[in-house]
Formats: sequence, structure tokens, C-alpha cells
Amino acid sequence: MESGIVQSLTKEAILYADNHLLAVNKPAGLLTQPSGTDRVSLEELAKRWVKEQYGKPGNVFLEAVHRIDHEVSGVVLFARTSKALSRMNEQVRAHTVRKIYQALLEERPPSDEGELIHFLKHGSHRAEVSCADDSAAKEARLRYRVLRPSNGGRWLVEIELLTGRYHQIRAQCAAIGTPIWGDVKYGAKKRYDFEGIALHHRCLEVNHPVRGERLTFGAPPPAGWGDVF
Repeated sequence: MESGIVQSLTKEAILYADNHLLAVNKPAGLLTQPSGTDRVSLEELAKRWVKEQYGKPGNVFLEAVHRIDHEVSGVVLFARTSKALSRMNEQVRAHTVRKIYQALLEERPPSDEGELIHFLKHGSHRAEVSCADDSAAKEARLRYRVLRPSNGGRWLVEIELLTGRYHQIRAQCAAIGTPIWGDVKYGAKKRYDFEGIALHHRCLEVNHPVRGERLTFGAPPPAGWGDVF
């Protein structure tokens, strides 16, 4: 599913749906939310799906609980009611939401697993590594582990996001000399063979906003990743 031709959500793209939540597997190259331009967004497609699936008249309430970069694929969770949105936002603030990514890196990380801590601030459409005493910078933390080398000589890693900073994974991977395949903005040598970059939001764990049970949403990788998973 490529953003240039996406006009509706397929059955396979819907990971979970009930009266409170909607989880979707976003393709790379598609905006999560409207940008004020004529570019289509996942939110617009998801609203259209809800309207058609449930026969909803008038406007559809649907708000993203979190966003992923348009270059990135994977799980995006929407709240279908204002109550669900409020309760999901509380979970985000309480750090009870767990986000797992997978990425293909151009170089092998310095160790097979570890925790990265940097201080990031906004630059010009990118995140910049700064120092702890920079008042404009915020702490960024993630855990990673190397899963295996890919068939193309790149390294498949699993990343648990511990904080949610702008372009965090991309900036932190670049900071240790292992940029994500295709992420030329952050120092990758070559563009990705497919749309976007080789970063995928693989798994999201949350508590249901009404029933309370733990839910896990898993997104299968893009078709182009078939030879490395």
C-alpha cells in the first residue's frame, strides 16, 4: 500500500476496531493527520472507513492518540470518542503506553543491546543533539537490541521508545553512527528502495480506555521487508 495510490483503507490495514478505539497500519509516505495542504492523511482515510463501516451520518469523531512521521510505517491508534481520547492521553502522560519499533540500520550498533540517552532540540525540520544544560533541549531515551543482520548487509534492530521526542529514533540512531536505511536527512548514504525510510512501528501496548484490559496491536512489516523478517 503506497501513499501515492491510497484512497481507502483495506481490510488488512485495520488492526483493531471497537466503539472506542481504531488501530491502523499506516504505510510509509502517508501523513498521520491533515497538514492544511491537499495531501491525503491517514486520519481522513480512517474517518471515511468509520463512516462507511458503521453507516455514520454527519461528521465522525476521530483523533490520533499519537503520531508517527510520514516517512515511517506501522501502528497508529485513534480514539473514537472524546472520553477515550482523554483517557488515552492520561496513559501517555503516565508512561503506561509501550511502543516497539523495528528498523534497518546501515551500520551495526556499537553493542548488541543498550540504552541510548541524548538531549534533543528542534532544528530546521529536524532534531538536533544538544547538551543537558541546554534549556531548549529535552531528554530522549530508548532501548535497543540487535536482532540479526539482514540479507542486504543492514542490521535489523528492535527499539523500545522510552520518551516521545520529535524524530527521536532517527536522531539517536544517527548520533551513534548507525543511521536508518534511507534516512538521508539524518546521514544515511543511500535512499530506501521503497517509499519512506526503513523504520516501522511494530507494536503498541495500551490499556483499554473503558474496559481496562491490556491490548497489544501488532502491525506486519511493509512488503519490502519480507526478506529480513
